[in-house]
Amino acid sequence: MSKSNEIMDEEEHIIVKEGDKPFSFSFFNPEEKKYELDEILGKENIVIYFYPKDFTPGCTLQAEEFTENYKKFKENEIEIIGISPDSQESHLKFREKMNIPYMLVSDKNNIISKKYGVYGLKKFMGKEYYGVNRTTFLIDKKGKIIKIFQKVKPAGHSKEVLDFFKSIDQ
Repeated sequence: MSKSNEIMDEEEHIIVKEGDKPFSFSFFNPEEKKYELDEILGKENIVIYFYPKDFTPGCTLQAEEFTENYKKFKENEIEIIGISPDSQESHLKFREKMNIPYMLVSDKNNIISKKYGVYGLKKFMGKEYYGVNRTTFLIDKKGKIIKIFQKVKPAGHSKEVLDFFKSIDQ
């Protein structure tokens, strides 16, 4: 196997764990200013949630709940970042329709989701396919992943995340 194939295989199988530093990535804030995750690590707590697709029922519910609780998150010095394979244009429409105040990141080629280990085989109505598994990573002010929620159910998840942050000693 060539060196480049070894690197590619390693990248496809990366799994982050609680206690790890999260992989950095670029994103735009709602005012379209570009950031790197590394720029905000260590300044506040961060929620990174991966979701399959804008405008679908579960993803819409999840976005609604994070939006409804956004003020409470900010009061507790917590920033939210949503990531899906949708285009930046889709995110802009989704953000406008849902009045989403936090950042949505376009991961069209699933590069970020593969690095976080959330891109994989899924089943829906008897069919198997590859896609993003709904997963949430909580990052503390020290820049470490302190909690990973896998197989997230959208209803009530925003409150579950907020309650978790409130329960830990900051």
